[in-house]
Amino acid sequence: MNFWELIIIAIGLSMDAFAVAVCKGLATGKNLKAALVVGLYFGVFQMLMPIIGYYAGIQFADKITMFDHWIVFALLTIIGGRMIYESVGKKEEEASCRLGIKSMLPLALATSIDALAVGIGFAFLKVNIFLSAGTIGVTTFLLSGAGVFIGGIFGSKFKSKAEFFGGLILILIGLKILLEHLGVINF
Repeated sequence: MNFWELIIIAIGLSMDAFAVAVCKGLATGKNLKAALVVGLYFGVFQMLMPIIGYYAGIQFADKITMFDHWIVFALLTIIGGRMIYESVGKKEEEASCRLGIKSMLPLALATSIDALAVGIGFAFLKVNIFLSAGTIGVTTFLLSGAGVFIGGIFGSKFKSKAEFFGGLILILIGLKILLEHLGVINF
């Protein structure tokens, strides 16, 4: 996996967090403290979860190398499909301005579960997990912080679009990985 593919995956994974950050921005307005708190929670969790998934995945990666590309494709397609489904099927949730641990910890965990599954896929691809996780964490931090400001300025019209495109990105990356392993394409 090259650096640009990693950046694209990081952006795709961060779209759930971005969408929630936009909601936080609706409640808090343009607020630097809120942007930093939201960005740190989401960025740290998005960084840690792929590492956990990676180390869980390497425990059994050598046993399933013949079909690991199918697993990565399936994981990314399921995650991306769920994001697309939620982007078109969700009713708007009421935004909360709370930034304490009781409010932010469940949100950070919920938005980073996808990163855990991607970490498992990374084990099959034998990527540098610390570079990958760091890139995902920093990307999520930056986009979540920006999401708070965007929510404070523009409201909720970007939330569902962000989730939709994030899901589409993950599906396309999964398809690319599968087609490369099958020898259909060579990037």
